[in-house]
Amino acid sequence: MTDWQRYLQPEKVEEALAALDSAGGRARLVAGGTDLLLDIQQGRHPPVEVLVDVAGIHEMGHIRVDGDVALIGAAVPHATIVDYPELKARASALTEACGLIGGPQVRVVATLGGNVAHALPAGDGTIALLALDAQAELASPGKREWLPLADLFAGPGQTTFDRSRQVLVGFRVPLSGDREASAFYRVMRPQGVAIAILNVACWMRLTTGGEIEAIRISCGPAGPMPLRCRQAEAALLGLSLSAMDWDNAGEALLQDARFRTSPHRATLEYRKHLAGIVLKRVVTAAYHRAARPATEAA
Repeated sequence: MTDWQRYLQPEKVEEALAALDSAGGRARLVAGGTDLLLDIQQGRHPPVEVLVDVAGIHEMGHIRVDGDVALIGAAVPHATIVDYPELKARASALTEACGLIGGPQVRVVATLGGNVAHALPAGDGTIALLALDAQAELASPGKREWLPLADLFAGPGQTTFDRSRQVLVGFRVPLSGDREASAFYRVMRPQGVAIAILNVACWMRLTTGGEIEAIRISCGPAGPMPLRCRQAEAALLGLSLSAMDWDNAGEALLQDARFRTSPHRATLEYRKHLAGIVLKRVVTAAYHRAARPATEAA
């Protein structure tokens, strides 16, 4: 006996919305299925009546670069993102994050939209998108809208949108320009495919003199939702690499974060110990990339 009764493969977003609507809340979207199907099989999610496979919807399965913006469909697999040259060069945090999700076989089918819609506080792709100031396109019957990524989350595993009636279509990601760059790093258990013990992403823009003119830092799991670390950003703003007070920056990050002990991953104390170390590594990497001449960075 399967965990669903019907399996649909729409070719358009509107067809997917119609399928969800006709199921009356008893349907779920699937693309790679690496989260949802496992949750159903292991009893963390009740069986669903209808699976709506959106992997064949063209606009959800492709990447398009339009000037300084990348449009990434929610059904694009992580492996495709990792290998996309423009994203490697101008959205390094995202390609680094997607390259650490699961193993090689998982990355071929698991999607960026699935990572975001699963709404885990330490979703690697989500943390990277947050630092990159990405927006998400959400489709409802008769309506589409672009929302800040942070507006999608309501709590651990919970979204502000109805996953049984709305479609997460894709993402709009600003690409780094001259004197801008990003980086991502995570600490994980030795098997390498578990959810992160701690991950941090950073994007920054430098002045011609080498000071940080703008910066965004995100971290997880540091609370019930993916977290933007505003106090850590303020502690580093306006500084050059040589002038940074890493102890102060680390303390600022701890003021932002709400770390806790997880019996299967790490203690509160260990996460607090790692926080400043990982922050320094990510910020330093982003800084060196942003400081490179534009021709070398490309």
